[in-house]
Amino acid sequence: QLQLVESGGGLVQPGGSLRLSCAVSGFTLDLLTIGWFRQAPGKEREGVSCISKTNSSANYAESAKGRFTISRDDAKSTVYLQMNSLKPEDTAIYYCTAALELFRKCVLTAKYNYWGQGTQITVSS
Repeated sequence: QLQLVESGGGLVQPGGSLRLSCAVSGFTLDLLTIGWFRQAPGKEREGVSCISKTNSSANYAESAKGRFTISRDDAKSTVYLQMNSLKPEDTAIYYCTAALELFRKCVLTAKYNYWGQGTQITVSS
């Protein structure tokens, strides 16, 4: 059964960096599109980034472009989200999600039917 486990969250100062990991089990990673979503208190869920088979398939929300980088390691069955230049408004629970679809250019509106438990990122001084 497909399972997703996030790790790497925590407390970081503004301008700092974190790397999130999403460990995928129960399914071959190269058959999945992985999406990172986040939700802050009182806010709607926001798609942050997604990736299909290759790095060139990746897509980003406007708020993430230039600061975040998504990548995948099929041998380790893991997807990463490198988050740089973090801002207080990045504070949220970040979720790793999976869709049973592949795209030349992934979309954050795909059917991400599988969700991890989430990991908390807090950006504060």
